[in-house]
Amino acid sequence: MTSTPTPSSGTPSTSCNFMVDDMPIRDFKNLEGKGIAFPKNQPMRLYSSLWNADDWATQGGRVKTDWSHAPFSASYRGFKADACVVTAGGAAGEWYNQELDLTRQQRMRWVQSNYMIYNYCTDPKRFAKGVPAECSM
Repeated sequence: MTSTPTPSSGTPSTSCNFMVDDMPIRDFKNLEGKGIAFPKNQPMRLYSSLWNADDWATQGGRVKTDWSHAPFSASYRGFKADACVVTAGGAAGEWYNQELDLTRQQRMRWVQSNYMIYNYCTDPKRFAKGVPAECSM
């Protein structure tokens, strides 16, 4: 997985790209000027978990967990996190600013339409005050 929050120049990037096997899966735009928080000063972490969310995260609860396959587990092979390392002073090491070109934007839309099961931006029931602001930008 790759993310590009802040290049070493100190200039905040215009987006944070998340990729798996060099395939873009999410492009989080820097909309700080419109009051939307953007990860630029804090370290980021990568974690994963297995949990039951079949009442809301699986196509609005339409797809239920098949418990006959339990216990569930996950593993990673050949995992390589391509990310900057924050130094003791809080500055990022060498990094880069990468915008998604048209081809990568198309690939990301293809991945999302063919593999994304849940998108919080299309789940107004989860947010009592409405979906987060970045969903309408």
